[in-house]
Amino acid sequence: MMGTDKMDMDYWKKSWLQEEQRSFRGWDFYALSGRMEEEELPWNYEAAVRTYMNGLTGNLLDMGTGGGEFLLSLSPPPGRTYATEAYPPNVEICSKLLPPHGIELRQVYSDDELPFADGSFELVMNRHEAFSSREVHRILQPGGVFITQQVGGRNNRALSEFLLGEDAAPADHYFSVEPVCSELQRCGFKVIEAAEMFPLLRFRDIGALVYFAKIIEWEFPDFSVEKCYDRLVLLQQQLEREGYIESMEHRFMIAAVKM
Repeated sequence: MMGTDKMDMDYWKKSWLQEEQRSFRGWDFYALSGRMEEEELPWNYEAAVRTYMNGLTGNLLDMGTGGGEFLLSLSPPPGRTYATEAYPPNVEICSKLLPPHGIELRQVYSDDELPFADGSFELVMNRHEAFSSREVHRILQPGGVFITQQVGGRNNRALSEFLLGEDAAPADHYFSVEPVCSELQRCGFKVIEAAEMFPLLRFRDIGALVYFAKIIEWEFPDFSVEKCYDRLVLLQQQLEREGYIESMEHRFMIAAVKM
């Protein structure tokens, strides 16, 4: 491993700036393959969703479908499957990708106003998408299930604070399984499953961390190599001693039935 004299740090800075520029060409987590390791969650969101899809006779909704890949991997029932998405580039992709599979896409502009009639769905799934408990309750039929996996408010918080010198992430620090379960119950749900974990995330090189911080910009607001250079040097020195940089993530999963 290189040391951290001036020549070496000039090399590292140039490398980090290249990673920063690469991030502007769009999300590509394959770029982090072998350079970043995530601790496995004790639950499997996909398996849980498939369980609730078994015997499904009504309509299915995927909230915040992203690029639609996960939804398609489930082979959902054509003609009875719907998806929502807010991010315009993803809306454009999914408007071409999903309809040939019998899936109707609807663009959303507010968590509080979903473009569906009351009681439209037997199952609503949501992976890492914001939601209104009251609005999800409205569009579910009685006995319908809402299943969600969320990124909690403490996700990468300490690492972000170290790099930026302040707690600048806008996410609610207290966004976690207990208050979300309580809110669902207040809105007329019965919680049937709930789990939470703080998995570890390890970076094997600082360039991977730079790339990650730029594409997850809402957790690292205003991050740049120039702005955070001194902190990146400290992390490079730590990496040379320990072999990795560690961060704490935050995940939780909830399944609830509309009563």
